[in-house]
Amino acid sequence: MKEKIKIGSRGSALALWQTNWVIAELKKILPELKVEIEIIKTQGDKILDAPLSKIGDKGLFTKELETALLSKKIDAAVHSLKDVPTKIPDGLTITAITKREDVRDVFISPIGKSYDFNQLPGNAKIATGSLRRKSQLLNWRKDLQIIDIRGNLNTRLSKLDSSDWHGMILAKAGVIRLGLKDRISYTMPLEILLPAVGQGALGIEIRQEDEFAKQVFEKLNHYETAVACISERALLRRLEGGCQIPVAAFGKVENTTLLLKALIGSLDGKTIIRDEISGDLSQAEELGILLAEKLLSQGGMEILKDIDRTNPI
Repeated sequence: MKEKIKIGSRGSALALWQTNWVIAELKKILPELKVEIEIIKTQGDKILDAPLSKIGDKGLFTKELETALLSKKIDAAVHSLKDVPTKIPDGLTITAITKREDVRDVFISPIGKSYDFNQLPGNAKIATGSLRRKSQLLNWRKDLQIIDIRGNLNTRLSKLDSSDWHGMILAKAGVIRLGLKDRISYTMPLEILLPAVGQGALGIEIRQEDEFAKQVFEKLNHYETAVACISERALLRRLEGGCQIPVAAFGKVENTTLLLKALIGSLDGKTIIRDEISGDLSQAEELGILLAEKLLSQGGMEILKDIDRTNPI
């Protein structure tokens, strides 16, 4: 066996937690394997003064890691799967998708756990950097004031604590992974906030030709999560245009059946097109594409055209 493997990671606390978790899981299976971490700064880590919707999100948090993979500077990259574009560069592949953490979003209040999300006052200020969340929140309550925010999780929490905002929406998975569960005021129901494609799962990317890395990392692949995420990503791939769009999806495996729910929303939240589909696990990718077509035919195409027209990158 090869003695050492090098994993590329972004430098944020959450990214390093994720990479170290992958290493710890590998050590359980291959205790003799030596692993190094190479910290790589991505464009998304550098540009923090503009909303993602204005600078685009394709490869913002992955491109530099993929360049390092292709140049053989690293042997693998650990990503939050929701950050990985649906089109992988030639020569690379996602060889493992890890078991999901809770896919839901959470509400965090600066005054702590006692704050009741359902009792938010009129015109409450809620921070999020996600068009997906903004669209769904405004659809639920049109009076909310949505504050755009960027930065890593700790930076966002620090901004919240020194602000006059009523709260912030974050992915529950990241909050839990960084040991900040006590900050959660309320876990958002899926009926109000459907998650991002791949939310809660990690994707491990390698060079397609690297058989050793494939043998090492495929041991961490979680079948049910992978099936669900493959379906979600197929849906997003069919929908993706030239800009960031409010799309949400969640696939769930029940016995031999995959249930996939998804939506497309307008930027102002006035229109939400949602539907679901179910079928055999072996048809995961096809189900994602079929559901995307259903959403497009029910008004989703008009929403996407309007976003392209009014919110160009």
